[in-house]
Amino acid sequence: MPYKPKTPCSYPGCPKLTTTRFCKEHQKLYDRNYEKYDRDRNAKRKYGRAWKRIRDRFIHAHPLCEECLKDGRYTKATEVHHRLPLSQGGTHAEENLEALCHECHSRITAKMGDRWHKKKNQMKQDSTRNE
Repeated sequence: MPYKPKTPCSYPGCPKLTTTRFCKEHQKLYDRNYEKYDRDRNAKRKYGRAWKRIRDRFIHAHPLCEECLKDGRYTKATEVHHRLPLSQGGTHAEENLEALCHECHSRITAKMGDRWHKKKNQMKQDSTRNE
């Protein structure tokens, strides 16, 4: 399958070509700013060192993506998803976790309303209120 053509980094004034939104240098900067200013402070407390240990243990025990297995595909699991999010009363209990590949995790969080979609939905609601 052919590769997606490279595009300029989205950071203002950066001429580097990349296959993602930002070049590696500016992706780190963007992630750091997100953690510092945009991420919910409660989420920072919920995902500490203990979560990293739970996540590593769960990925080791469940190496394949559970969603892909339902479709008969064998894909390496790279992320652990909370079926019921911590913000809605979920826990780190094994019954509430599922191993997913990046693609499946992105699709599920987009349906649930992740950080990007929440902002878009809030902007739409705000613009309809102002009219």
